[in-house]
Amino acid sequence: MPTAGRAAVVVDRALAPSPMGSKAVRSRDGAIVTELLPDRPLADSMAPAPAQSPWTAGVDEVGRGALFGPVVAAAVILTAEAESDLRALGVRDSKQLSARQRQALVEPIRDRAVAWAIAESSVAEIDQLNILQATFLAMRRALEQLHPRPDRCLVDGNRPIPHLFCPQETLIQGDRQSIAIAAASILAKVHRDQQIIDFAAQYPGYDLAANKGYGTAAHRAALQTLGPTPLHRRSFAPCQLTLNLSQLPS
Repeated sequence: MPTAGRAAVVVDRALAPSPMGSKAVRSRDGAIVTELLPDRPLADSMAPAPAQSPWTAGVDEVGRGALFGPVVAAAVILTAEAESDLRALGVRDSKQLSARQRQALVEPIRDRAVAWAIAESSVAEIDQLNILQATFLAMRRALEQLHPRPDRCLVDGNRPIPHLFCPQETLIQGDRQSIAIAAASILAKVHRDQQIIDFAAQYPGYDLAANKGYGTAAHRAALQTLGPTPLHRRSFAPCQLTLNLSQLPS
């Protein structure tokens, strides 16, 4: 389910919920509105970049190499002050953090972000489009949810996102160079990990809670004996095997 925060919109006057990552407040006429952050220019990212842009987003993905589940992307816009705060709190490449550390950083990132969003591409979209194009689709979806819309985007990796609405710069190991990309990587990782943990109860036997859908030895062995589930990526070779009926219990 796509998720976004800090959306600068007026919502229904009744009991409409506020967007995640924002605070609902009631105005004098009784309308429930979303609390807005003051407009402040963003500083350049940690990596060398072209001329500074009013709103620069960082975007990253997680789950591209997994055998099971969607690919998830997150996008984050930060001010210079927020980047400094989050750097001091320990925000860095999500792969360098423990699960507990990542979880603890989610709320500080959401609270300090000008805008943040999480989106995904489904297993069906991965199998139909291929994993690279599905990853680009998830990234575009996350960026398109941001409000304000970014004027520029920093993309983790070396491949630009096709058909993007704003200029972009690719950064190899961008989650180690840009705090905005690192923050996006943390939001995406925590979101997807929890998704897979929830699926683990529905699809026992694949060790999903431990492997998060990646092709560990235990996961591949389960595919050999149990076969793929509806959420396994049939376009990936390990999920295309023929079920070995001789290994099933009689």
